Amino acid sequence: MTLHPLRIVLAVVVLTGLLVAPVAWAGVPTDQLRVQIDRVIKTVEDPELKSKTAERRAAVRKLANETFDFPEMAKRALARHWQPRTPAERDEFVKLFADLLERAYVSRIENYGGEKIAYNGDTIEGDAALVKTKIITKQGTDVPVDYRMLKRSDRWLVYDVVIEGVSLINNYRNQFNKIIQTSSYQSLVDRMKNKQIEVDDDKGKKS
Repeated sequence: MTLHPLRIVLAVVVLTGLLVAPVAWAGVPTDQLRVQIDRVIKTVEDPELKSKTAERRAAVRKLANETFDFPEMAKRALARHWQPRTPAERDEFVKLFADLLERAYVSRIENYGGEKIAYNGDTIEGDAALVKTKIITKQGTDVPVDYRMLKRSDRWLVYDVVIEGVSLINNYRNQFNKIIQTSSYQSLVDRMKNKQIEVDDDKGKKS
């Protein structure tokens, strides 16, 4: 099945559908993920922020920064093109990539349609973890969504989301590599600055 980044990001948003009681921050990867999801929903549903779009989106972006490991995601998305970059170029790319994903996350967060989710546990190998979940749609079908996470100090951060076997990072890696190969790295940066790369852009599709 072919999926592009839009569906993957929407899957991330859908996961906000199952709210649980708050648990300790220093819990297992699944618990920490649920805590962050709970915080996002509470922010979106806060009556005081309903009419304050800018404040609400800023709050959601802040929570996204606490949930996703954007530097790691950017590095993996750029893949072999990361190594030749200077420290300044890397810093710039991380900021642009984080902005891309944050805009996607914020813009889709209100599209939740009442789907349910089941958490199927996590597996941990050293500082890496895989949290397996399953979205249960209104039609009763199951959509597997996995979170790949890394431990940073006492926190588990997401560095990839995989829906129905298709990786968000792989989608972007394919798209970025194609742009760099057919044009240049600077062309990719310019397009990101001009916000010409979006999560629903079919250029990142797999065939």
